[in-house]
Amino acid sequence: MATVLDKALKRQVTVDGVDYTVAVDPEGFRLTGKGKRRPEVELRWRDLLSGEAAMAVALNASVSKKRQAATQPATEQAPGRTSKGAPKKRAR
Repeated sequence: MATVLDKALKRQVTVDGVDYTVAVDPEGFRLTGKGKRRPEVELRWRDLLSGEAAMAVALNASVSKKRQAATQPATEQAPGRTSKGAPKKRAR
């Protein structure tokens, strides 16, 4: 007989040398990088059963990429550019 899942169950898993926390609860499951707060993958049981799981995973991946781009500092320079600005004029 199976045990009823009535509260969150958390376990650690290592994928390609990176640690993650897997949380399984009555709503679905989340895969979060160790030490992070926001889940990298989140899937609800209803989405999985209704066939919308692929769409939910794609949406989460899209939002995750936008989140990462938004958190990068605006002062970061494009690759290949030097930190030197335009030459300054000398005061006479």
